[in-house]
Amino acid sequence: MLQGAVLLALLASASPEVAPADVAAVRAAIRKPGASAVLVNVWASWCDPCREEMPDVLRFYREHRDQGLRLILVSADDDAKDAARFLGTLGVDFPSLLKAGDDMAFIDGLDKKWSGSLPASFLYDGRGQKRRFWSGTVTYDELAAELAKLDKKTTNKTGRQNKRRRP
Repeated sequence: MLQGAVLLALLASASPEVAPADVAAVRAAIRKPGASAVLVNVWASWCDPCREEMPDVLRFYREHRDQGLRLILVSADDDAKDAARFLGTLGVDFPSLLKAGDDMAFIDGLDKKWSGSLPASFLYDGRGQKRRFWSGTVTYDELAAELAKLDKKTTNKTGRQNKRRRP
């Protein structure tokens, strides 16, 4: 039992950086070149559905980052320390963001159809075009299916898939 508590304390001490970001900063991170797809997940440490889905989101990212997936985690917590503490317990080792600025401006800036409920996830293609939005929890399988559709659209659009199939 004590070993588990020590391990949890060590994980929590390795908390990632959580920096404030308004919607303009989040949109700039989405459009930053170099990703084949971008997943934005808006969550909070006090949100039970957010806490439940986060392991799937992180596993999906870890299994697809080598294919160019970028993950942007945006916490809606009031305090960056709460967000960092939670992310640290999950072994997150990359910087994350803390929603800053007016709530409605942030919500509308990501998607006018979004009510602001948490969690919320947005999948963008490599050009920063939104391809899918989930209000509420999302599973690993749902993410994988949407990424596969996005990959297929990208491949078909470039014609690479057809060229590879020709004898």
